[in-house]
Amino acid sequence: MSGARPPRPGSMLENPAVIVSRRVRARSLLGFVLALLLAACSTGEPGVTDVPGSPGAATSAPTAVPCPSPVISAAGLGMLARRGPVDGVWVGMNIDWGAETVADVTSRLGDPPAAVVSFVAFPLAPADAENLDAAADQARDAGAALVATLEPWGGLSTVTARTAADLASRLAGYGADGVPTIVRFAHEMNGSWYPWGQDPAAYIAAFRLVADAVHAGAPTAGMLWAPNQGAGYPYTGGQYVAKPGSPAARVLDTDGDDILDADDDPYAPYWPGEASVDWVGMSLYHWGDTYPWGENEVPAAGAFAGMITGLPPGGGDPAPDFYAGYAERYDKPLAIVESAALYRPGGGGAPESAIKSAWLAEVFSAAGHSRFPLLRLINWFEWRKYEAEVDAIVDWRITADVGLRSRFLAAMTDGYRLGPAVPEAAAAADCPTP
Repeated sequence: MSGARPPRPGSMLENPAVIVSRRVRARSLLGFVLALLLAACSTGEPGVTDVPGSPGAATSAPTAVPCPSPVISAAGLGMLARRGPVDGVWVGMNIDWGAETVADVTSRLGDPPAAVVSFVAFPLAPADAENLDAAADQARDAGAALVATLEPWGGLSTVTARTAADLASRLAGYGADGVPTIVRFAHEMNGSWYPWGQDPAAYIAAFRLVADAVHAGAPTAGMLWAPNQGAGYPYTGGQYVAKPGSPAARVLDTDGDDILDADDDPYAPYWPGEASVDWVGMSLYHWGDTYPWGENEVPAAGAFAGMITGLPPGGGDPAPDFYAGYAERYDKPLAIVESAALYRPGGGGAPESAIKSAWLAEVFSAAGHSRFPLLRLINWFEWRKYEAEVDAIVDWRITADVGLRSRFLAAMTDGYRLGPAVPEAAAAADCPTP
């Protein structure tokens, strides 16, 4: 890997603003309870009535309409947010919020994504709060889980008890609307390219601060710990690499040889502790077979599983087995928060269909599901954008081309599935109108 990381596309703050108007949310305890008790339509069971003034409230004794399943409780939403689906694997989307909506993606796929990913700066400025609210509104309408990626661009010291409590209150409001939220705080903290990178003590303190607030104040939200996959660690040359001899560098020198290098553990120094973490995860992209990236190349067999277990494609220094060390050891659901395969239009090499079909076979393999039974979520990165790492436009999308979209849908067998993720949303979609 020549010391280079496979970077995450779209690492700068994406902006889902002004997609939909923000809905005013009930924040009182009474409003929270009542919102969770409202069904998308009546159950028709004895003793179950509409709340006066609600959209379904009786004004002239309308005929009750049977629904196929009951409303999910706050506890049920919390289980979705902290454990994922009871069985199978959710398939979600990282969409280009500035170019399309969740409804647009749903219209192409036939079903909504099970999860949608939003990136916002943290602490939340007014525009960030509006963006996150807009994403939550679209997640609600699709019955999707919201993956809120919080990026502390001002540094970890900007994260306070007050900002964490305000976040928890906002997420509780999303829960009142029926949206489970998975909070990915300060992702890729082991990298050297973010202001929150390679400062393990400050990172752990900030993560725990946010986790404590979320766990106490947002029962329908969970915390996701998501380092960068370990190939190429410690990613020397980045702006925020730990300085030799600094307190951070001493903590990161896990083998005690006074050198921060590939022999040091890329994950363990950043682990916030079992009590603070609900999910573990990472982003896994096919950038090519060998560094430097940018060539249109068909993924090697076993590349996806190899990155999870610490065997990078194209050789290089092995990393610890992330699945065994964190998902399996602590019984935590695993999320692949972002995934896609590089195709550079006009770049020659292998055709787009061959590259992405091979990556689909890797990502959605029955063998992978069997090998990683705690895998609960995979999100496709649905963007076409300039990538500085290869100095070219990369088309990561899978739904824009009809043929690739068909392959994407056909690949989701053996328990991999789109949404809705929230059971009551699925029930409402099937509920007949009077």
